[in-house]
Amino acid sequence: HFYTSPINELEYAMNDFVAVTKALADETRLRVLMLLEPGELCLCQLIAVLELSPSTVSKHVSILAAAGLVEGRKEGRWRYYKLSGRGAPQHVREALKWVRTHLHDQPGVQRDRKACCAIADQPLEEVSCCYR
Repeated sequence: HFYTSPINELEYAMNDFVAVTKALADETRLRVLMLLEPGELCLCQLIAVLELSPSTVSKHVSILAAAGLVEGRKEGRWRYYKLSGRGAPQHVREALKWVRTHLHDQPGVQRDRKACCAIADQPLEEVSCCYR
């Protein structure tokens, strides 16, 4: 049996909490979270809305995923992301709720949503700068 001491459990909990707070401490990552609030998006859609390089957006999304704030899946050559759901740890669900509550009506979030709507109906091949 693997023994987990209370100190180790506290250390793991603290590390998880720090990962979430660090992930939330960046405007671009907050923008990603708010873009994903309505539902799943392809990485190329996030890149198009954020107008950042694919590697930069991928790095931000990987930090969010490592913190447990987003979940990803691959379908063919496309990578899709969504906010973590009911199966996420309580501190993650509470952090996402806090972000949504405080940023939902912000003008920048609304601008990003409009930009996202403008590209939502386009074929991914047209949106994607990654796969041309």
